[in-house]
Amino acid sequence: MSFAPFAFDNTYARELEGFYVPWKGAEVPAPRMIRFNRELAADLGLDADALDTEAGAAIFAGHVAPEGASPLAMAYAGHQFGGFSPQLGDGRALLLGEVIDTRGERRDIHLKGSGRTPFSRGGDGKAVLGPVLREYIIGEAMHALGVATTRALAAVATGERILRQDGPAPGAVLARVAASHLRVGTFQYFAARGETGRLRQLADYAIARHYPELAGQPDRYLGLLRAVRDRQAALIAAWMHLGFVHGVMNTDNMTISGETIDYGPCAFIDTYDPAAVFSSIDAQGRYAYGNQPKIAQWNLARLAETLLDLINPDDSEDAVRQASEAINGFPLVYERTWLAGLRLKLGLDGAEEGDRELSEALLAVMENGQADFTRVFRSLSSAASGDMSKTRALFDDPSQIDAWLEGYRARLARDPGSAEDRAAAMNRANPVYIPRNHMVEAALQSAAGGDLAPFERLVGVLADPFTERAGLEVYALGAPTGFGPYTTFCGT
Repeated sequence: MSFAPFAFDNTYARELEGFYVPWKGAEVPAPRMIRFNRELAADLGLDADALDTEAGAAIFAGHVAPEGASPLAMAYAGHQFGGFSPQLGDGRALLLGEVIDTRGERRDIHLKGSGRTPFSRGGDGKAVLGPVLREYIIGEAMHALGVATTRALAAVATGERILRQDGPAPGAVLARVAASHLRVGTFQYFAARGETGRLRQLADYAIARHYPELAGQPDRYLGLLRAVRDRQAALIAAWMHLGFVHGVMNTDNMTISGETIDYGPCAFIDTYDPAAVFSSIDAQGRYAYGNQPKIAQWNLARLAETLLDLINPDDSEDAVRQASEAINGFPLVYERTWLAGLRLKLGLDGAEEGDRELSEALLAVMENGQADFTRVFRSLSSAASGDMSKTRALFDDPSQIDAWLEGYRARLARDPGSAEDRAAAMNRANPVYIPRNHMVEAALQSAAGGDLAPFERLVGVLADPFTERAGLEVYALGAPTGFGPYTTFCGT
C-alpha cells in the first residue's frame, strides 16, 4: 500500500539498536475507525483527512505499517507492586515511529493492543474496546485539565472477538502519543544485566531528547536524576490536586519525560479519601491516592540505583551519597509544588506560613464530612466572594465546614486583589467536570452495546473542564447512591 501521511524521524530505532525488537502488528479482519482525534493530528502536523479513513484505521490497528515507520517492541523491566521483573517489555504494543510536531517537539506514535510480541509472556497481545475507550477518555481529559500525559490519537476496532474473563469482547487498538516511552523500567532492564555501556547510551539519549540543557555537562547523569525527580514531583502534585488515582504505579509505568502513562485501573475520587483504592489487584493499598507521592519517591530511588555507575564510576560511596541526596530531596520539591497548586485552588495570592495547615485542614474536614472533592474546591470561588452557601450545601452537616470557612475568609482578607479576579483565577484552577467514574462506566457500557453517543458526549464535555455550561449539570455530580464501591481492572 502506498500511503505516506507521516514524516517519520525514528531516533529510537536508529540510535538504540539492541534496546528493542523490530516487530509488526498482527493482521486483523476488519479495522474500522471508532474515533480519530483531529485536534491532536493537527498539532502533530498530520493530514487528518487522509488518516480518518479505512486506510488510517488499518495503520492504527497495526495491520499495515505506513511508509517510513520502524515498528518495534521496546525492552524494559520493572518493579510491579514491589517485586522486580527483569524482563517485561512491550507485550501488546508497538512504537510505530516518531514525528516532529508543529512546535518542533518530538512525539512517539505508539500502538497498544496490536498483537503478540517477543515480550508477551503468554498473553494474546490484544486489547478490547472498553479499556481502549477508557484510556481515550481519561488521557484526553487529563490533557484538558493541564496534566502532563500521553494522549489518544485514534481508537480503532479490529473486527475480532477477544476472549476475556467476562467472555468475548470486541477487539480494539489505541494509537497514543507521548513525548517518549522511556521509563524507569527501561533503565532497570539494562542495569539488571550489568550493561553499563548501554545504560550510558540510554541516559545520553534521554538527556538529548528530554533534558538537552544537561548535554555535555560533567554531572549530567546526576542532573538527569534530579530533572526526572522534579518533573515527577510536579506530575504527582497535579494528580493530587485533581483527586486522580493512577492505580498501578509500577516502575515500568513511570516515564522519564514526566508524563502520565497507562490508564488501566485508574479512577478519580468523588468523596475525599486518602485511602481510596480502585484497582482490583491492589488489595494492600500500595497505590492508594494518599500513597502516590511516597511511591513516586520509591520509584525514583529505583532509577537512582541504575545510574550509580554513571554518576561516579570511580567511587561507589560518593555515587550513593549524591544519588541519595537527590532522592531525599523529593519530599521538599513535591511539597513546594503541591502547596503552590493548593494556593491557586484556594485563591491565595501571597504565601503565608499557615497556608499548608489551612489546606490540610480543609482536606480533613472533607474527609470527615465525606464531601465531594471536586465540587468543594469549585464552590470555593463563591465562598471567596462572600457566598458560603454553595460550599456548606456540600456537607450533610454544614456546621462541619463553618469554622474552616471563617479562617479561610480571614486569610483571604490579608491578600490584595479583587474578589472578582480571585474567583476567576480559582475557576481556572478548579474544574467543574472530571471523568466521573459512573459516567465513564456508563459510556463504556453503551459503547460495548454499539452506542457510541454517550462516549462522544463525555469526551466533548471533558474537553473544556473549567467552563460551567447549562444543560451539563449531570456531568458535575458525584456517583449516585448504590454505584460503589467502584473497582477497576488492568484492561488486558
